[in-house]
Amino acid sequence: MPETLTAAPPETASAPPAPIRPTLLVVDDEEGPRLSLRIVFKDDYEVILADGGAAALDIVQNRPVDVAILDIRMVGMSGVDVLEQIKELNPTIEVIMLTAYETVETARRALRSGACDYLNKPFDISTIRSAVAKALERRQVSREIQSASESLAQIKVELEDRKLQEEIARTRGEIYAAVVHDLNSPLTVISGILEMLNARVGKLDRLEGDDLIFTKDRLGKISKQVHNCVQISRRYLSFLRAKTAEQPPVGVNQILVDLGELLKVNPEAQRNELVIHMLGTDSVAAVNGTDLMQILLNLIVNALQCTADPHRVEIRGRRIEEPLDLGQFIDGPESRLIARETFANTPPMVMLSVTDDGPGIPPDVALRLFETQLTTKPADKGTGLGLGIVHRLVRENHGVVHMSTQLGGGSTFTVYLPATPGKPTETTPR
Repeated sequence: MPETLTAAPPETASAPPAPIRPTLLVVDDEEGPRLSLRIVFKDDYEVILADGGAAALDIVQNRPVDVAILDIRMVGMSGVDVLEQIKELNPTIEVIMLTAYETVETARRALRSGACDYLNKPFDISTIRSAVAKALERRQVSREIQSASESLAQIKVELEDRKLQEEIARTRGEIYAAVVHDLNSPLTVISGILEMLNARVGKLDRLEGDDLIFTKDRLGKISKQVHNCVQISRRYLSFLRAKTAEQPPVGVNQILVDLGELLKVNPEAQRNELVIHMLGTDSVAAVNGTDLMQILLNLIVNALQCTADPHRVEIRGRRIEEPLDLGQFIDGPESRLIARETFANTPPMVMLSVTDDGPGIPPDVALRLFETQLTTKPADKGTGLGLGIVHRLVRENHGVVHMSTQLGGGSTFTVYLPATPGKPTETTPR
């Protein structure tokens, strides 16, 4: 049975509290060595005695222990077995092994299992005192390290939480900026149409004939752009509220027709050659129509603005009925696959590419191209948000973007997005 030294001086009202003494556990199945060690350490330690491994492990489980002295040879569990189980319960407890039958293999096993010292019986008092003192120093260092580790872990948790909060705030800031960026294109179209209307019919007293037809046509275009602005604002508000926006089906060719109309009044499209090829086999993209329009619009505007020299921008697309071989897309300075990690790669899919014959993209820029607010344009020409928006929208819709570029040979951005299954409608290419 465990034996405990319980004698303590009586407390008085004026006496200061007794200092907390370190706890020393002595484990030996022979009574003589147990009592001898209690006498040696009773003035400096709270000494707890156990007559075997089971009693020792019960003590370790139920009260704090700083240092343990274990006899290696005991009935039942050996001292090394007890050592290993103590270390499993509390690795910071320092353990000194005692033996009267030393073997090299036993010593090695004890030290491998975490013993801090290994002494032979009989031992002198100064040696055992020195061994326990060193073990207690190790224990205090271990506790300090453990405390520091716990503090560092807590700091890490707090930093991660702070980082998450900052990321949320940053993302919301990006979204607000993206709303402004995305609304700018349809509002520019609306402004241009209104100027045309004002120039043509602003001074007329009545509308009839060609003027009436012109006005109705332009009002229809304004209505479409206003609807587009509403859809953009709803999409971003839905994102901020962490709700999934409804995704009504949309024919890709209709989106391409709308883009062509939208870009007719764009100065960059008028200054360069913009060619939009309809899909020979129309498909319904399984994404929000406004998302698809914004993806293509940002890619097209970037292509139109890739150089000040007149150049050609072409949009093509097709339906894909087989998964992509992702092994063919190798990231490098001239080729990058963006949003690979969230790409569903499940047919059917729609492939849409935007190609320009401009100067190409320098390698250092290509590697950072989809970073938010990265722009190579003058301050009045770009915000750097366009490709960041493309990245986010493609990723949210489980698609992927492939960039291919060559200095002096132009660039191609290809978007792969999920499509709805079933037989699509045949249309005539334009």
